[in-house]
Amino acid sequence: MELYPAIDLRGGAAVRLVQGDFGRQQEFGDPVDLAERYEAAGARWVHVVDLDAARTGVAANRAVVLEIARRTGLAVQTGGGVRSAADAAELLGGGVRRVVLGTAAMSDPALVAELAARHPGAVAVGLDHRGGGRDVSVQGWEQASGTTLEEALERLEPVDVAALVVTSIERDGVPAGPDLEGLTFVLSHTRHPVLASGGVRSVDDLRTLAALTVGDRQVAGAVVGRALVDGSLDVAEAVRACATSA
Repeated sequence: MELYPAIDLRGGAAVRLVQGDFGRQQEFGDPVDLAERYEAAGARWVHVVDLDAARTGVAANRAVVLEIARRTGLAVQTGGGVRSAADAAELLGGGVRRVVLGTAAMSDPALVAELAARHPGAVAVGLDHRGGGRDVSVQGWEQASGTTLEEALERLEPVDVAALVVTSIERDGVPAGPDLEGLTFVLSHTRHPVLASGGVRSVDDLRTLAALTVGDRQVAGAVVGRALVDGSLDVAEAVRACATSA
């Protein structure tokens, strides 16, 4: 299982929200410095989200995303405002390893198929859901898409995406533990690699995620934000826990 330290961007700063609430924000300084610290601790990937762009579609923090790709050796996975072929091309051409489509994946499924074919291995889909999968949220988690998690998984099954980044919004930014029930459902309904996001608070949570098995399917990666940035979970220890999971 791979560790994906998460950096959320708002107004050029690294921030964390609580359950996707833009009114409940804490700042954590310079995002490039934070990425460099993650790299120094042994991380290989970083998951970067432009929160401003996720809400508006305007790539307010794209320069910061590209700076992280330029100044570190991390494989950058990024989402938030990736809503066109031009957006994907700019990011991938600037050194980003993988782009994540969320809102666009719900509103324009053909775009996901087009980009996945054009950029093999470099296009993922973010499935951010509430209410146990009753609805996949879009527009920075502020709007309902009208699509259930099950419907989204069915739609994406024939498309060769690199991964599904699955976030339980109610668990994001809070020490609630990972959504094992929801992840079990996802693993049983898709062939795609699944990256679990939301709720991880400890090494034990990472080990629990790594041990989650549905048939021959397991979680491929863990996206961890607040626990790493506030120091309650040591980055190097988290990297080791993921690397030694089986």
